[in-house]
Amino acid sequence: MSNFSRSFLTPLFLFAAASCLFGLYAGLYDPSFNNYLAQVHHIDEVARGALEFPRELPGFLCAFIFSLFMFLADTRIAALAALLLALSLWGQGWLAPDMTMVVVWMLMWSTGAHVFMVVKSSIALRLADKGREGKLMGDLGALEALGLLIGMILVYFGVSLLSFSFPVIFGLAGACSLAAALLLYRIKPEPVKRPARQLLLKRKYTLFYILNMIFGARKQIFLTFAPWVLIKLFHCGIETFALLGIIATLMGLFYRPLLGRAIDAWGERTVLSIDAVLVTSLCMIYAFAQQLFADNIAVILIMMCFVTDQLLFAVTMARITYLNRIVESPDDIAPSISMGITLDHAVSMTVPFAGGLLWASLGYQAVFLAAGIMGVLNLVAARFIPGPNILPIKDPANISS
Repeated sequence: MSNFSRSFLTPLFLFAAASCLFGLYAGLYDPSFNNYLAQVHHIDEVARGALEFPRELPGFLCAFIFSLFMFLADTRIAALAALLLALSLWGQGWLAPDMTMVVVWMLMWSTGAHVFMVVKSSIALRLADKGREGKLMGDLGALEALGLLIGMILVYFGVSLLSFSFPVIFGLAGACSLAAALLLYRIKPEPVKRPARQLLLKRKYTLFYILNMIFGARKQIFLTFAPWVLIKLFHCGIETFALLGIIATLMGLFYRPLLGRAIDAWGERTVLSIDAVLVTSLCMIYAFAQQLFADNIAVILIMMCFVTDQLLFAVTMARITYLNRIVESPDDIAPSISMGITLDHAVSMTVPFAGGLLWASLGYQAVFLAAGIMGVLNLVAARFIPGPNILPIKDPANISS
């Protein structure tokens, strides 16, 4: 057994398996969460919007929360984050009789998810062979996507053929997180290096911050209310969201590499401008599909919009490559990205509640009309990005994240 462990259960293998398990848990949990809120707790659109405040709060406080765990080594932090995820998923499945406990478990879940996002890249880079960091990151991303796909397939067939309940789905997701925690705990730990700065605010990077804030508003409206339209207006179940997730994941395998090439060839200004136009168009379809078409056609159009929007989330990489072009120093990259994420989450905490009130008072169309306005603002902001021929592109090898 010891020879087997030394030759097969290497740190890289353990981390790769944990990455796949994280994708598997997300594939089980993500398509089920909104239906869980609607079918088990029967919340309305105002409560659904307000629920994003506690859900996104750990993301806003992520730099502070992560600093509290820095007395632990890197893989110990990752294992603790995975354990928090497991406990919170089981809690949501079996120990959430009311919304108060839902919020408690959601805060625990969000804390674990955001802490793991912070530490996973540094662990991957530590385990990679020198000069092959990019390949390893890509391979780990593919394994996570594979786990996501398997999880969504399990949800689809489990619900449609075996009548899986929410406790069963969340229980399986928690088991995957616990297994990931055990694998991460077995990896040789290494102390975390405290960065000189965790957040950085510079006037030169103002446009980058603005783009992140607009994205935070647009992202949260779609994450919160796009599924709510399908659930409340068209009565779509968990299996529908699992199937849409499967389609989006499979399409993403081909779309993401093409998007990366498009950013290199056309520049961030063009790509982000196209994204803004598409997002605005999606908002208009969400708002008026039911008025312009019969329900059986409208629901198909909105499902197509749902999948398209899932793919467009990947355009976030264009903002990072833009920042890469304008930074004054490689040391500015990580704290500037952290500031962008913090501002993103600050918006994400507040916009959904306003959206819920807007839905309740004026109807769901008003929410997506407001999101369409955000799309127009995003287009205006994107046009201020200098073209690739104006700013020299730095060698990525000289930029550390």
